[in-house]
Amino acid sequence: MLIFGHRFIKNDEFFHIFDSESLQKTPPSSKIYLDFDESNLDIIEHLSSNHIAFGLGVTNITELLYAAALGASYIVVHQKLAKTAQNIAENYLFDAKILVHITQESEIEEMALLGIDGVLFPEAIVKISS
Repeated sequence: MLIFGHRFIKNDEFFHIFDSESLQKTPPSSKIYLDFDESNLDIIEHLSSNHIAFGLGVTNITELLYAAALGASYIVVHQKLAKTAQNIAENYLFDAKILVHITQESEIEEMALLGIDGVLFPEAIVKISS
């Protein structure tokens, strides 16, 4: 299981961007996070075509499928969608890993029992504004 943002585990942060200007303020080779939105398609295409690892936050199954088709490395969902998203990812052999937003350590075990690829604490996300 991937665990991002836990105090025991050192790993890369995700830089949450909101537009193309904020993308330029991120460090080289950083992981990018943005919410799926039609207005972000140009940024998503840029990230994918330049092989930049990025995570897309999605809110429903349709967005989940778009995220996979658009080349997201990570698809970030809320807990209510976690098991369904993981099942779809396994059924369709997504290259992307399913990550779930969590806030408490006790949720790690719950997500592990559901077979979720990974968890994402808020501490793993750095917001970048333009």
